[in-house]
Amino acid sequence: MTMRLLLAAVFLSVSISGSAGTTQPLRQSFDLEVPSPPIPVMVDGKRQLVYELHLTNFAPVDLELTRLDVLDAGTTAAPLASWQGDPLARRIGIPGAGKTGATRVIAPGMHAVVYIETSLDKAAAIPRMLKHRVAFDVVEPAGREHVVVQGGDAAVDPHPVPALGPPLRGGPWIAIYDPAARRGHRRVTFAIDGRVRIPARFAIDWMKLDSDGRYARGDQAKVANWYGYGEDVLAVADGTVVATRNSMAESPILSDVRNALEDASGNFVTLDLGEGRYATYEHLRPGSVRANPGEHVRRGQVIAALGYTGDSTGPHLHFHVSNGNAPLAGEGMPYVIAQFDAIGAYPSMDAFAKSEPWVPEPQNAARTRRMEFPAANTVVDFGAAAKEESKANRSE
Repeated sequence: MTMRLLLAAVFLSVSISGSAGTTQPLRQSFDLEVPSPPIPVMVDGKRQLVYELHLTNFAPVDLELTRLDVLDAGTTAAPLASWQGDPLARRIGIPGAGKTGATRVIAPGMHAVVYIETSLDKAAAIPRMLKHRVAFDVVEPAGREHVVVQGGDAAVDPHPVPALGPPLRGGPWIAIYDPAARRGHRRVTFAIDGRVRIPARFAIDWMKLDSDGRYARGDQAKVANWYGYGEDVLAVADGTVVATRNSMAESPILSDVRNALEDASGNFVTLDLGEGRYATYEHLRPGSVRANPGEHVRRGQVIAALGYTGDSTGPHLHFHVSNGNAPLAGEGMPYVIAQFDAIGAYPSMDAFAKSEPWVPEPQNAARTRRMEFPAANTVVDFGAAAKEESKANRSE
């Protein structure tokens, strides 16, 4: 490490406070890092930045976070986003700590992850570089000292995200995900090959509903009664199949069994989209996978059927894009769906869990979405999109 880099590293762990010209003692604090650069993606008419700030406490005492500001490093304008108190605590996760509640206290040697989602107006300029201002209290027996540090600089990746076709036909389908869920896709980290990653950062669980919000007819304990069970799963782009699993058995009734990590995805297909991106489909029906590794598939082609294998609370399609060629490999990456109709939404995951009816979009609302990532818990119909895909395939 050069002297310049060494001095920069020391600067990040020094508390800078007091009046101008006053020399302050050096103090150990946080190492700040953004390991995966944010990539803007359009969600509900706004560009969204989804990424994580990692903090490691190198001090010999507890450090209690009080505020986090996300800053555009190229301006002195107001923060792009700020959190403090309980809203900040709810964004903090301690890897490996299980179901512990939200906390802002980071113990000596502890590693924490702050899960960040911040939206920019469609017309706003995209920052080239982000930085982070972290305010915290040093907690010592003699009292507290308030400290502010800046760091965690992260270049925003300007590359456009891929525009994909629908992974399923028709609808209604609910796009199930919740960035705030403590054990949701967004917050499950994997360190299985020498590097920590979040493969399912942008994962969606697609579950089919009826018009009243029910996901099964009759006895919902029977897998075959679920509306989505056996539905065709479609290639979202032209690409090459790179990995599959097709032989894992499924229970005919709902079960609470949890599988080994290597079996959690159940039967799956991973498709090479090109440019270092891979689409992964999980929980597929046994024996339904129609393409083998090395085979080329076309956008809109049926590649499998929706099932109930692996770790699944009910028949649904798990879909995500990452830069890894297997379900748990690589970092989750954003994408947009070329076209879908947003026909309604659930106000919360609790409302969906209680099988309440979803709230339809107003009749005068513009339902068709183009080049967007579906918003959380949106109810979607792919009917018009499927017709466009079919028309395009016939013309080629």
